Amino acid sequence: MANTPQSKKRARQNQTRALINKARRSRIRTHLRRVEEAIASGDKDAATTALRSAQPELMRGVTKGVFHKNTASRKMSRLSARVKALG
Repeated sequence: MANTPQSKKRARQNQTRALINKARRSRIRTHLRRVEEAIASGDKDAATTALRSAQPELMRGVTKGVFHKNTASRKMSRLSARVKALG
C-alpha cells in the first residue's frame, strides 16, 4: 500500500489513467469490430468507410500510449489488405 503522500497521489493518478485508457481501448476495439463486421458482410463500401474512421482512432491510441506503434501499423495493414481483397 502507498505510504508517502507522493505515492498516494501516484496511486490516484494511476486509477484515473487506467479508466481513461480502458475507455480509449474500448472505443478503438469498437471501430475495429465495425471494420471486421463490414468485411464479414462483404460490403466493400462500408468496410472502406469503417476503415477510414478506424485509422485515426487507432493512431490516436498510439500517441496516447495505449497501443504500440507497430501494433497499430500491423492492424491497419492487415485490415486494409482484407478490405482491398473484397473487390
